[in-house]
Amino acid sequence: MALTGGCYCGALRYRAEGEPSLKAQCHCRACQHIAGGAPQLFMLMPPDGFSYTSGTPKTFTRPDLEKPVTREFCATCGTHILTRRPGLSDVVLKIGTLDEPSLFGGPRIAIFTEDMQAFHDVPEGMPAFTKMPPR
Repeated sequence: MALTGGCYCGALRYRAEGEPSLKAQCHCRACQHIAGGAPQLFMLMPPDGFSYTSGTPKTFTRPDLEKPVTREFCATCGTHILTRRPGLSDVVLKIGTLDEPSLFGGPRIAIFTEDMQAFHDVPEGMPAFTKMPPR
């Protein structure tokens, strides 16, 4: 699978190649902050298949957390492209940044449902986990 995408203003562009190891939606508070209240849709992609084809992302890592993630986003328009998590080799690619979001096909699981808001939905029958699924 070869995917392309970028930020809202076009300053950042990327290519992601390989098969996603997971397609999910996350309801954690950090994702709600980034999405403006909604859960985030994402897929885990192989890191060696991901590259920026134009622009350089700005990064943010919270210094007050024990194992913080690093978020990569556009410095101009603020679009969150991906997250890199310690201990996870795959990159967490945000679906809204894809040129063709329909290629996502939908989430397979919901995570961090303990932080769900009353206005969030999990499709009926989809596995949901209060935190991360067991490995």
